Amino acid sequence: MKNYILAIDQGTTSTRAIFIDKEGRALYKAQRPVTCLFPEPGWVEVEADRIWISVIDVINELLVISGASMDDVAAIGITNQRETAVVWDKATGKAVCNAIVWQSKQTQKLCDERQDKTDFIHSRTGLRMNPYFSASKIRYILDHIENGQQRAENGELLFGTIDSWLIYKLTKRAVHATDVSNASRTMLFNIFTMDYDPELLRIWNIPRCMLPEVKDNTDDYGIATFFSGNVPIRGVAGDQQAALYGQCCFEKGESKNTYGTGCFMLMNIGHEPILSKSGLLTTVAWRENGVTTYALEGSVFIGGAIVQWLRDQTRWFEDSSDSEYYCSKVHDTAGVYFVPAFVGLGTPWWDDEVRGAIFGLTRGASRHHISRAGLESIAYQSKDVIEVMKKEAGLELKSLRVDGGASANALLMQFQADILQCEVALPGCLETTALGAGYFAGLGVGFWKDKEEILKRHAIQKAYEPKMSKEDVDAHYEGWLSAVMAARAFKPKR
Repeated sequence: MKNYILAIDQGTTSTRAIFIDKEGRALYKAQRPVTCLFPEPGWVEVEADRIWISVIDVINELLVISGASMDDVAAIGITNQRETAVVWDKATGKAVCNAIVWQSKQTQKLCDERQDKTDFIHSRTGLRMNPYFSASKIRYILDHIENGQQRAENGELLFGTIDSWLIYKLTKRAVHATDVSNASRTMLFNIFTMDYDPELLRIWNIPRCMLPEVKDNTDDYGIATFFSGNVPIRGVAGDQQAALYGQCCFEKGESKNTYGTGCFMLMNIGHEPILSKSGLLTTVAWRENGVTTYALEGSVFIGGAIVQWLRDQTRWFEDSSDSEYYCSKVHDTAGVYFVPAFVGLGTPWWDDEVRGAIFGLTRGASRHHISRAGLESIAYQSKDVIEVMKKEAGLELKSLRVDGGASANALLMQFQADILQCEVALPGCLETTALGAGYFAGLGVGFWKDKEEILKRHAIQKAYEPKMSKEDVDAHYEGWLSAVMAARAFKPKR
């Protein structure tokens, strides 16, 4: 009997490996930092080989600290930072340049040159024209390496998001594949036909032969022959979709919010895609046995980062975990609103010009009121996204499942439940991204019989119920919207 599923969670700033047992518990963990490079302002890159080395390291460490071997592993699941682009030489398996990270803005010009294709691209992919996605990154790499286009057309170069890169390395170059969730973030994948779109490939002039095969999330991704044990890779998903699955949001209308530096909110919208008119992204959540589930996605640029700003710029507290203590010294914000638009506002505003602002200051306003207003801004921004999702999907939100660092802040989670007027559920295991990849892999090899068995093991650590009256919620939210409008109206001198 195999004891574990091995989940590889490759993120922007770290790589983690986790053993998950049959009860759905994350028993052993290993982690390595990943160093991002910033060669020019706004550029973000990473050495692809360093990512691969970090994966080798965490798996070996996991085996040491657990006392297990690869013979104890039933299957491998992979989840990854989405959109980050790697191009490598098919003959050598070596990356031809640094990987371009999802955050990087170095391909903005390529997107600007194709602005007339914005509506068409949205109609096929559910995405916005943005350097965030992979297509412009591939185009940039082919334009900036010697004979890039010719080598790609000759089949000498391969592209992959990080999942594909790791699969290729783990299988010793035997498998070049990706899953539907990662494919849907490339801006080359038609979410209606569930295949690469010839017209999208033409717009970006990208040869199809360099793209990975697209598979279901629980499909066969080959054997990880780099390690002993002949362990199959049977679960792959982009990080946010993996978290949605790890939170067991299997039914239409079920939603999760990840509170990290920013916030990523996804809502399961079932088997029919809905193209947003309000700035949401439509993405493939997963595909099982050929049946596709879609999600609406909204992004908050500044989530937990507001706590980091308060810590580092004001020095009102020394550790982010202290924020809850300082904010709880006052019962409310005394009418103060903090709009943390340090890099503009994301969904549903998509305003790159607006900047951060604090409103409602009086002589009685203290650092505690301002800090609490900063914390509450995370909940307000999340509500902005949820309200649009509810409207476009025609669904009510009964419960929001939460994870990420800031979900440990009880004051924030209670206010989130209040302002949304629904339950906010914190899972027993916070490793939801790794769990999602692990669940896919386990289902792929029969480690778990079906999703019902997983649901039985899914525990809720704490559920926050709304305590605020609807009248108070409406008054608070009206104040927030007024603050956002005022911040957007202010145009700072350049």
